[in-house]
Amino acid sequence: MRDVAELAGVSAQTVSRVINDHPHVADDTRARVLAAMRQLDYHRNPAARALVTRRSGTLGIVGYESPLYGPTSMLYAIEGAARAAGYFVSVASVRHLDRRSVLEAVDWLSRQSVEGIIAIAPKPAMADALADLPAGPACVTVGGGRHAVPSARIDNVTGALLATRHLLRQGHPTVHHVAGPTQWPEAGERLRGWREALLAAGAPVPAVVPGDWDARTGYERGRWLARDPAVTAVFCASDQLALGLLRAMHEAGRRVPDDVSVVGFDGTPDAAHFLPPLTSVRQDFAELGRRSLRLLLERIDPCAETATPRHDLLVPDLVVRHSTAAPSRGGDRPGRDLAWSARTSSVPQVIGGPGRARRSPA
Repeated sequence: MRDVAELAGVSAQTVSRVINDHPHVADDTRARVLAAMRQLDYHRNPAARALVTRRSGTLGIVGYESPLYGPTSMLYAIEGAARAAGYFVSVASVRHLDRRSVLEAVDWLSRQSVEGIIAIAPKPAMADALADLPAGPACVTVGGGRHAVPSARIDNVTGALLATRHLLRQGHPTVHHVAGPTQWPEAGERLRGWREALLAAGAPVPAVVPGDWDARTGYERGRWLARDPAVTAVFCASDQLALGLLRAMHEAGRRVPDDVSVVGFDGTPDAAHFLPPLTSVRQDFAELGRRSLRLLLERIDPCAETATPRHDLLVPDLVVRHSTAAPSRGGDRPGRDLAWSARTSSVPQVIGGPGRARRSPA
């Protein structure tokens, strides 16, 4: 630091302020210090800083080993937000969401002197284990239902309301639901939002179609639903479920959206390339990562002015594509080729909660 200060013509204290991104440094002074750092190939020594500040500059993430889009996207989003804030990240992945595995992961991270831990908690068992921890690093969770540990999560109920209301407003008499696995809080919340939307509209509430998150389950459930000509709209708890259901409807000769409208949940990048492109509830995982990090940092610093509630809910968007339309009225709809060409000429619409809409080129 003394070498950098001498080359830049400033004091060592000024160099320290630049390194720590202190706001009260003139722009030209900051530029000279950064240029000197590059010229001397100077990098801050995390170990030395930890000895002085008694802070490791490292955050821990307890991840869940899963090929599912949600947990994987959450992990990348949290890690990216932490690095952008200047933190090193250590990840401990668990294969099983039982109490023992979670506590072992937390212990491993604690031995690395992490300042705090963000846990991706898709099932209640993980949050319950964290809630019972003795004194240690501050913890917050991402995903899962509401529990004792502070959390940042997607508002699945509102997302399901958006999806179901969209289908009802298209003119469908009711909406069928292919649910996610019962042990996941997200699946229960999406089911709740679907049911609340139907009850509020005075629409019939069909029996829930039990499912999982994967495309194979969607295909199997779709084959069953395709046999019922009264089924004109289906809300699936995940985009992968919707993918399998689209194939089942195609094989059964049920055209989407001419005969059946389909909505998914997740907003996977691939959803725009399904056939037809899938209307889906999109989760902003990058924003979720930033919110979870902010929530954790407010817990780490007891002097911080806490602006974030203990449970921070992020409202998702509904991205309207070509898999939804008004129900067919006895052949008064155009043929598939004509209808497809008319629909593909429009830009997908993004609906961000009740009463708010904007156009999106995505």
